Amino acid sequence: MTSQLEEQLHHLRSKATELLFKEDWPQYINLYTHFISLCTQNPPNLYKPLPLAFSNRAEAHYKLKNLSSALEDCNQALEIDPSHLKSLICKGKILLDLNRYSQACDCFQRALSVNKSEEVVGLLDRCKKLDGQSRTGQINVSDWLVNGFDGKSPELAEFIGPVEIKRSDNGRRGLFATKGIEAGTVLTITKAVVLGRGILPESDNGSGNNARMVMWKDFVDRILNVTEKCSRTLYLLYLLSTGDESDEEAFRIPDMGLFKPEAEDDRFVLENKEPDVDRILKILDVNCLNEEAESSKVFGKKTNGSCSVGLWVLPSFVNHSCNPNVRRLHIGDYLVLHASRDIKTGEEITMGYFDILQPVNKRRELSKKWGFQCKCERCRFEEKVETEILGNGYESEDTVMRLEEEMKKKMMRKKERGYLRASYWGDYMNVYESEKSMRLGRRIPAIVVVAEGVAEAVGGDERVLRAAVGGSKRNGGGGGNKWVEIERLMKMGRGVYGRVVKKQGMRALFEWLNWRAEV
Repeated sequence: MTSQLEEQLHHLRSKATELLFKEDWPQYINLYTHFISLCTQNPPNLYKPLPLAFSNRAEAHYKLKNLSSALEDCNQALEIDPSHLKSLICKGKILLDLNRYSQACDCFQRALSVNKSEEVVGLLDRCKKLDGQSRTGQINVSDWLVNGFDGKSPELAEFIGPVEIKRSDNGRRGLFATKGIEAGTVLTITKAVVLGRGILPESDNGSGNNARMVMWKDFVDRILNVTEKCSRTLYLLYLLSTGDESDEEAFRIPDMGLFKPEAEDDRFVLENKEPDVDRILKILDVNCLNEEAESSKVFGKKTNGSCSVGLWVLPSFVNHSCNPNVRRLHIGDYLVLHASRDIKTGEEITMGYFDILQPVNKRRELSKKWGFQCKCERCRFEEKVETEILGNGYESEDTVMRLEEEMKKKMMRKKERGYLRASYWGDYMNVYESEKSMRLGRRIPAIVVVAEGVAEAVGGDERVLRAAVGGSKRNGGGGGNKWVEIERLMKMGRGVYGRVVKKQGMRALFEWLNWRAEV
């Protein structure tokens, strides 16, 4: 090595240190690109500093979330020196971010054979925990919940349970169960491509709408930024519907393997890696979700006036039904999709896009705004009996009494009674919360019985559970059947919150629900 070249490399290292302290990652990357170029163009003895150079550049790419480039640099470093500690640790962290847990475990295991530091041991333990979670979908957030959601949200692993994408009855694609599933069972855990949250000001001058538009623009910019950096994300995004009937992609059934983090990169090849902005905007318009829907629950501290918008790829294949069988639970950036009632093998996975605890005519109007007509079992049944039973409608007390009388007279099945009670849930609550319920006595069922029937028919709903918890407490916990009633409430709770909450956490939620019912 010439003294001139040695001096040049020394100068670049010094400059790199300055850029590191400034966190000027783009310039840091450019500098190490030049450093690597000098080393590779000169004698073999200059290969010695290359692993560290590639590793440093990888960490800069990692800081900028250029994960593909970061991973490539780590691989280059390890090709030269398979036991290079810094590169093994960096590669493991990148693989963790990409949810490739078993591959990350391998990296940390190799790093541990080089240096048994606390950092490596901690990373390996964390990785093994996530790897196990990604295989089972079993998580428990009870401690975090009981402690008032203090601290960061629990770290979750992506998980795909017994589901597959198939052709739905409406000709479009949908998510289906591949085996029987009990209420509360976690079906998928998916990290958001991007999640935007904000606080909307309470104002009548339109500033709330302006704030929403600013948040949406920021969200779109972040989506475009991600798709520019990661062709894998862009490929998965293109699998989603644009809402255009002529869009062939909306009818193609993708292989479930594409949604697994360990899928090989060569499965995500695009002819044009440049994001199609118009297409992406259409996809976002059709597939984005917010956390404030009736079919979802956010675990974590929230501020009044907060709103959100996010994109989760696999859950985007879940269609609407007024007789849904899943709910969403939001924990940090993750969406946990769980069964809100028992699901049969081959049954389509569905959720409510809007509030389903209202009569069929109102639901029909809402579905038109969404651009579809719901033809689920519940809607078909109610369209047949609505006019026959209620005619032009009544006051709350008369509606409830008329419904109960007609359901008894027609000897309706439990599920059919659950459908109708769900549709007029507001009327039932008006009666139960008034003094009329005492006067009506046994002419209408106890609120816990009605709530349980509604939950079994249309899936768990926090409003229904709250009413059941409040009614149970007013009834002294079910009298002689206290433990039976507690188990009934626990089952309803699993339909609302999923099996991610155990008994201790569920009791804390019941206390909160009872407080909400009283204020």
